[in-house]
Amino acid sequence: ITRYRGTQVARTKVVMPVQVNGQYAAIKSKETYFMPEGFTGGRDSSKDDNIFFYYLNEIVAPARFSGWAILMHGSYNQHLQPNRIWVYNPSLRRVQRSPNLGYDDAGIAVDGLRTVDNYDMYNGSPDRYDWELRGKRELYIPYNAYNLASPSLRYRDIVKAGHLNQTHTRYEKHRVWEIRATVKAGEKHQYAQRHFFIDEDSWQAAVIDHYDSNLQLWRVAEAHAIQYYNVDVNWFTAETLYDLKNGRYLVNGLNNEEKNPLKFAIQASRKDFSPAALSRLGQ
Repeated sequence: ITRYRGTQVARTKVVMPVQVNGQYAAIKSKETYFMPEGFTGGRDSSKDDNIFFYYLNEIVAPARFSGWAILMHGSYNQHLQPNRIWVYNPSLRRVQRSPNLGYDDAGIAVDGLRTVDNYDMYNGSPDRYDWELRGKRELYIPYNAYNLASPSLRYRDIVKAGHLNQTHTRYEKHRVWEIRATVKAGEKHQYAQRHFFIDEDSWQAAVIDHYDSNLQLWRVAEAHAIQYYNVDVNWFTAETLYDLKNGRYLVNGLNNEEKNPLKFAIQASRKDFSPAALSRLGQ
C-alpha cells in the first residue's frame, strides 16, 4: 500500500467493464494523487497527521456518469483513523461524506465487477484479514508492458472478449513474495481469501487471486507494470480483474488514446483537496 510512486501524479485514464462478447463502455476520469511531501514546504505535521496521500477522481465521460467525483484523504493507520472520503453527486449538486465506503462495498461505475478495495490492486484497511507470509517463489507476471502503453494502439486493439489482446501484453518470469490473506473469524468479506504475489523490486502486487466463501477461485487481478525512467517510478499502465464465474472482466488505467495522459511534475495545494474544492468542480 505504501510503495513508492513519486510524491505526486495526475493522469487521465479509462475504466472499461468488458462484457462476455467483448463489448465495453469506456468511462474516462481525471485523477490527481499527492503525498504531503509533494506540497510546497513538504509535510506539515499539524495538517497532515496520519495522512499518507490526498486523492481526487473526477469522471468526465460518458455523459451519464460525468460530474461524479471522489475525494479521499488516505490514512497511514486506518484502524486509528479510517480513510476520509467525500463524494460529489452531480444530480444533487452537493458533496456528501461517505464514512463507510470501503472493503467489499461495490465500486462506482464498474458494472459490479470490483469491490472498493480492489482498486489499485488492493487498497484500504487490512484489518479484516489475517496475513501470512508464505515465502518467495518464481512466477510469470505482467512486466515491462511498454507495448500495452503504446499511443499507437487504440482501445479496440487491446480490449477483446475474455481478456486483453495478448499480442500487446508481456509476461516475465520473476521473483515474487507470496502472501495469503484469510478473513478473520467474526469478520465478513466477499473474498474469503486472497493470494498476493508481490514483485520483490517494486513492492507492487503483480497478481492477486481472489477466492469466494467456498474457497473457489473467483477473480484474478493482474497489474501490467512499466518503469517511468524520467521519475524513477515503477507503476502499471493497466490493471485487469477477470471474473472467472461470468466471463466478464474489468480493465482500469489505459490511456492510449488520451493526450498528455500522465504528468508527474504538477503543483497543487492542500486546498485543492478539500471538500470545498470538490464542491467547486460541479459549478
